[in-house]
Amino acid sequence: MASFSVTELFNHVMFSTFFITFVAVSVSPFQFQVGGERGWINPAGNETAEDYNKWAEKNRFHVGDVLRFKYENDSVLVVNHTDYKECIVSNPITKFEDGNTILRIDRYGFFYFVSGQPGHCNAGQKLIIRVMVQSAEVHTPRAAPSPKENGDSGGDGWDSFNWGPPSLNSTIKLAVASYFLTILGGVLVIFYVFM
Repeated sequence: MASFSVTELFNHVMFSTFFITFVAVSVSPFQFQVGGERGWINPAGNETAEDYNKWAEKNRFHVGDVLRFKYENDSVLVVNHTDYKECIVSNPITKFEDGNTILRIDRYGFFYFVSGQPGHCNAGQKLIIRVMVQSAEVHTPRAAPSPKENGDSGGDGWDSFNWGPPSLNSTIKLAVASYFLTILGGVLVIFYVFM
């Protein structure tokens, strides 16, 4: 059996902890607060109708990530592309009014959100989220393309009736993967320290 000094043992444990943390963080979902610190509010003053989409363009969204809408005396409507463009709030796919809406992204493609309050959507309280397809390759992060790019003719390429509460399967898969990685990391630490 190998003999380690306290310093060597500490270095091995620190390296193992760093490695496990890096692996766990790299597969963990990210939570985005829609609109940043200001949250989901009706644009006023010097804010423009494109502020929410400018915020979205600065982020990369992936399956498993979480969107958090914080708001007061308002609502979040999930709508299709046409209702988004025309600010039609009478036929949403899903409506949320709890003031702290948390949605887990369970597929790639475009998602369209508008405020349900009269006049807010027309004032610019609307958002397009483009969820990226994850590939097996690792790429350097860059800004997400604008939803207006790539000749977007209005089609959104997804079945707009599949949006709803977070799918239980995606939540369970993520939890199982997290537990598996934690156990694997613990085994690696023990193996590394005692071998």
